[in-house]
Amino acid sequence: MRKLMGYELRKLFGRRLTQAALLAAVLFSTLFTVSTYQNKYASYGGRQASGGEAVALDKEVAARYAGELTDEKVRQMMDELAPKSGPQGLNAIYLYQNAMQSAVTARFSDMYGNWNGLRVAQVFGEEEIRIGYVDGWLSASRDMEKSFLFLSFAILIMLAPVYSGEYGGVDNLILASRYGRTKCASAKALAGILAAVLVTAGMLACNVGAAYLLYGREGLDCSILFAPLALTEGYIPFNITCGALLGYQALLGLTGAVCTAGAGLVLSAACRTPMIAVVASAAVHIVPTLLPVAESSPLFRLLALLPVYQMQFEALMSLGQLEAGMPYAVLALPVSADILAVGYALSRRIFAAHEVS
Repeated sequence: MRKLMGYELRKLFGRRLTQAALLAAVLFSTLFTVSTYQNKYASYGGRQASGGEAVALDKEVAARYAGELTDEKVRQMMDELAPKSGPQGLNAIYLYQNAMQSAVTARFSDMYGNWNGLRVAQVFGEEEIRIGYVDGWLSASRDMEKSFLFLSFAILIMLAPVYSGEYGGVDNLILASRYGRTKCASAKALAGILAAVLVTAGMLACNVGAAYLLYGREGLDCSILFAPLALTEGYIPFNITCGALLGYQALLGLTGAVCTAGAGLVLSAACRTPMIAVVASAAVHIVPTLLPVAESSPLFRLLALLPVYQMQFEALMSLGQLEAGMPYAVLALPVSADILAVGYALSRRIFAAHEVS
């Protein structure tokens, strides 16, 4: 079985279309990361900076106020950071200068740049909120979300020929052999699943490594809730650290990959050509995001557990927590296990039951 899986893996990664799809996913991921980094902007104390200098300036400002968020610290930041706006001016909440200023004015400022009277407990509840430089890791998380979505289509392209690519005549040889309907069919499915895990783990490692090089480790122990306005609107509503956020994202990226593989294998076995398998897999994969379902409806809570939302991550995590305090997103684990098991068994059965001439 090990030799058969090795052979199938070499076939999977040796196809030029697979190589092109994976290369495109890597290039898109690199583009997202570089573009986000280059577009960073910060100003403080008369200094203005962009790119890496903006990151350094944001870290400098964040270091002045890092630690537990208190009412006294809020008033200090409002006095020292909040931009002022007159009656005819722009809303001070949306006047961006640096990441820390945006985070405090988004929650504690009125439209003129004055304290709005809210206290920390009123905004965040009784939990301790640790603040610091989180802009870098939250930006990296959103870039990785887009990278995983592109990668999911690359996985479908990679797996489309696993079974359908044999229907041009090779299926006669495979299914007529001694282990064609058992070990060979199983090796194909297992190799496809393993390939999906490997490329996802590789993408994850590249994204986290790049984020560490660009932004450093600052902020991993800080709350995601005290972040610039652009990173909080419609975002995850409960208090976890950036490090925990990345952990959940990595887990959901991997579970999303394996159940994407499970569904892709079924369609590969059911379709007669790789091209039809690619089109059918992509359609099934993306359809849940096109349905006119409100995010507040119970149906969306079910749809959000499907692979496309697991790899997008943010929509699933934004659904809040279960009564036990765990994110609702953890329900994706049993769902993924079921999809993977059904996909593995059904794809083998369809291929093994295929009649040959």
